[in-house]
Amino acid sequence: MLKPLILAGLSLLVAYLYNKLRYKRFQQHAGIPQLPPSLLLGHLKLMGEYLARGPADRHPDSVFIQMNEDLGRPPLMLVDLRPVNRPMVLVRSHEIAEQVSRASKIFPTSTPKANPRYLEPVIGPTSILASHGEEWKALRKRFSPGFAPRHLITMLPCILDKTISFVEHLDSFVRTGDDFSLVPFGVNLTFDIIGAVVMGEDLHAQHTNPDSQSELIRTYRELLSAYADDKADLPWWLIPRTILKRRRLGKRIDTIVKAIIQRNHTVKRDNARSILSLALQDTEVLTPQLINEACDQIKTFPFAGHDTTSTAIAWILYELSLTPHALKAVRTELDDILGPETGVAEIRAKLLSHDGPDSLRRMKYIAAGTVRTPDGQDHCLDGMIIYNCESLIHRDPDVYGDSANTFVPERWIGEDDELSKKHSTDLPPNQVPHSAWRPFERGPRSCIGQEFANIELRVIIAVVARRYNFVKVGLGEIEMDEMNLPVRANGGRFKVKSELYNTRQVTSKPVDGMRMKVKIA
Repeated sequence: MLKPLILAGLSLLVAYLYNKLRYKRFQQHAGIPQLPPSLLLGHLKLMGEYLARGPADRHPDSVFIQMNEDLGRPPLMLVDLRPVNRPMVLVRSHEIAEQVSRASKIFPTSTPKANPRYLEPVIGPTSILASHGEEWKALRKRFSPGFAPRHLITMLPCILDKTISFVEHLDSFVRTGDDFSLVPFGVNLTFDIIGAVVMGEDLHAQHTNPDSQSELIRTYRELLSAYADDKADLPWWLIPRTILKRRRLGKRIDTIVKAIIQRNHTVKRDNARSILSLALQDTEVLTPQLINEACDQIKTFPFAGHDTTSTAIAWILYELSLTPHALKAVRTELDDILGPETGVAEIRAKLLSHDGPDSLRRMKYIAAGTVRTPDGQDHCLDGMIIYNCESLIHRDPDVYGDSANTFVPERWIGEDDELSKKHSTDLPPNQVPHSAWRPFERGPRSCIGQEFANIELRVIIAVVARRYNFVKVGLGEIEMDEMNLPVRANGGRFKVKSELYNTRQVTSKPVDGMRMKVKIA
């Protein structure tokens, strides 16, 4: 008698769990556009099938782009990541992205950011990236003075000095003719700039001998390497050894950074000008809480700033190498602003002169792109990951027309050139909606370091763009004709033999590190 009751109970439990799973998988979010999910794996199985159609190591955004296309390009798209993660809603529409980032009565500092717990060893538990409300406002207020344009301009000598070391590395490759990965050298450069500007420390990141680099840099690199694959954000129970390694290295970095905080606090009255010293200038006593909070922010700024800027440098130089008219426009603008001299010393002197800050502001072409649901349905997104997917938003043909995937700096400044005429957009030149360009996101939670990044990029391009010609090697290299001359595609851009793609290495990076050869221009 007992056995049939147990079997009946188990049958009821199985039926209950099955119906609950069916509801969660097929009905709970049925109102949001999505491809057909699997009962057990949601969209994870489908994502695997999409990945199998191309290089397996490419960035997940490339899969999301194709899924969105196959679904008819809806403004919102559900990707069900259960049981590994929460469901995620990808935002393609810049108008919806603006709703997400805007302040509201419920969220005065915009929709709360997802807590990236897997990154806690890198950025700490009180990072400005994961904090909310009054806690976030206090952190933003404390560190904002150091990121103000007026202060950052005073750091130009430091940025230029670090860029000189970068040029010395490029010159060495000019002499040898060897190819190299550009991204790591850009990473080292941005680490050095961040170390000096943010912490007042020389991290020696550009030294070729790792033993000559600071302990902070060596430990930070080892920590980031523990994230450098597609399993970066898996639950702890799937990668326990990796999680323990991350925590150990994170604690070591805490010790190093807290010593730096103490040094900045000690010298702040001696007119030290690092962002950290400015943040501490009104602090008489460093409490344990304040040290911990400052530590987490100082860990966050290198994480948020080194990869994105160095990758941007690599892609900019690559696209300029493929787009002759754009490279010519950059060089002409620099000639007009800085004069014809391309030597590092001459450019440094010009940018450090009284007219230096104005020279940076006049770089209109180089700065192109730094401008600041349509169906009326409401969707409940409680408990979901909301992903403003820039890979979709920044390539939206509804905004950028048939040039959505083309490198066209002119679209931002309204230049009357052949490419602008050929590749039309749905809007007049220089009238791309502000909300459709969000590399630093928008709203109250926009990146605190965006002006820092813009100054870095302008300085580096000003020093490098006229001095060197970069030639891609391997993936993405230029197709040559029988006369060994570049083959031009529509719009004057050079054809490539194969497409270069991004992979996920904590952030998005070119798969080969942007392998290049470099020559003096």
